[in-house]
Amino acid sequence: MLAGCTGELSTLDPAGPRAENLATLWWVMFFGAAVLFGLVLALFALVYLRPHWAQKITPRQWIIGGGLILPIPVLTVLTGTALFLGEQLLPKGDAPLVIGVEAQQWAWTISYPAAPNMPESSTLHIPSGVPVDLEITSRDVIHSFWIPRLGGKIDAIPGKTNRFRIEASKPGVYWGTCAEYCGIGHDTMQMRVEAHTPEDFAALMETAP
Repeated sequence: MLAGCTGELSTLDPAGPRAENLATLWWVMFFGAAVLFGLVLALFALVYLRPHWAQKITPRQWIIGGGLILPIPVLTVLTGTALFLGEQLLPKGDAPLVIGVEAQQWAWTISYPAAPNMPESSTLHIPSGVPVDLEITSRDVIHSFWIPRLGGKIDAIPGKTNRFRIEASKPGVYWGTCAEYCGIGHDTMQMRVEAHTPEDFAALMETAP
């Protein structure tokens, strides 16, 4: 079961600050749900083992105590954590690099406005340790851009450009996929992401034909 927490498309094996926030939020939600589940099981066991004790509690007390008072502390922590971590996912200011991403059935086309001579391809090149803004759109139907180890997901919508920020903590190869069914070739719509050192990325842009 724990083997499912790692892998190229695992959100629980983050490789960037935004993905780390999402993984942290997942674990907080998981343990919060586990606490609530444990409390409910404890009450169930108490009622089963001590039926005379349970009979002393009125239906109104069960509703107020179990339905209102019991969940409030856990839900307060979960909501606060979600708001705090979610706010950090929002792009703040302009990123030093903007890259264009266009989806179509069933591939991704990457373009580099700062390096117009860079050939368009299905491989996304980014510098590591640097926030990158992606301008994402679609040529045909709605797709969903998702690189699990680098961040969340966002829709690619025809006629609309969505800006989305990702960042890789270190150089490496990461994989993304379309996260919304878009036709019979949906399962083949993968994306390769190569994160370079800033120096290697700059050299790659400069050597573009």
